[in-house]
Amino acid sequence: MTPLRFIIVGLGARAQYWIKVLQANADCRIVGLIDPLEANRTRAADQCPDAVTGADLTLIDHLPADAVLLCTPPAGREAQIEACCRAGLPILAEKPLADSVPRARDYVAMAESAGVPLMVVLNFRYLPVTRQTLRLFSDEVGQPAFSRFTYERWRDGYLPHLNKYPLTMQHPMLWEQSIHHFDLMRFVYGAEPVSIYARTFNPPWSMYADDANVSAIITFANGVVTEYQGTWQGNWSVPGFEWRHDCAEGVVIQKDQFGSLGFARRAEDALTEVPLPAYRQWIDDASALLIRFVAALRGEGPLECSGRDHLHSLQMVEACIQSSRTGQAIQIADLMT
Repeated sequence: MTPLRFIIVGLGARAQYWIKVLQANADCRIVGLIDPLEANRTRAADQCPDAVTGADLTLIDHLPADAVLLCTPPAGREAQIEACCRAGLPILAEKPLADSVPRARDYVAMAESAGVPLMVVLNFRYLPVTRQTLRLFSDEVGQPAFSRFTYERWRDGYLPHLNKYPLTMQHPMLWEQSIHHFDLMRFVYGAEPVSIYARTFNPPWSMYADDANVSAIITFANGVVTEYQGTWQGNWSVPGFEWRHDCAEGVVIQKDQFGSLGFARRAEDALTEVPLPAYRQWIDDASALLIRFVAALRGEGPLECSGRDHLHSLQMVEACIQSSRTGQAIQIADLMT
């Protein structure tokens, strides 16, 4: 088949991974590169010598293409979404889709009205450890009833390979990191959240302008209750991660964000480690997601991680913000109205 032609908007840190992923996929070809910064355009043009470069969105209007990849910050995407819809081009957008639920709803409505497929890059769903966790529920220990999710990281936001906008955004941990975790919870538990009680705060040593810590108790429609703790400013350079699921017949425990999975039945003394395939961080998961996006555009499968589905995860972020501000548990149904 003829490769799908992609225009990449935003050529910063995340685009560096996506250029590698797209170039490695024979079903895809990079034809356009857009960024207001000349240095970013020059770097990307050296990597993609056959692509046309541009400083603004007018390239979308006249360059023949089949899809647009948005590697831009979530704030200020309205013109980008509008340009894609005007050109009738499907959108693959880095998470989160927007930095507020109302704006995200507007973007989803805009794409649906234009008949434009909109998929959000929620690549953690495609990690081998995520897929194996689902298998353990069905084949080994039964369905979960409660869980504890701990994510502790010293994220140096000034590192050159990281985007810089989280340093000044509101609730950077929630919008940029917890959104992944919340989406994973919805995915592996196969249920939507109904209630969230949360507190967000910023430690005194934080380099971030706004809250980098989140603590929450989340209740899902199927009864699963999750205790969540996440931080980007844990004051130790060694990361900490554990996601423990207590299930009908035992436990499933993940000890690394990208692997280290085991399970045990109630009376067993030790975890049984689950073999996982070799994995390239930020590459293999994005590659798997891209394959699903291409298949959906060719009518060979459903559109996964749609903008409409993404709204449910964004509402979890908004619920945490409101709960921390009011000191009350937030009912998700109230946010939907």
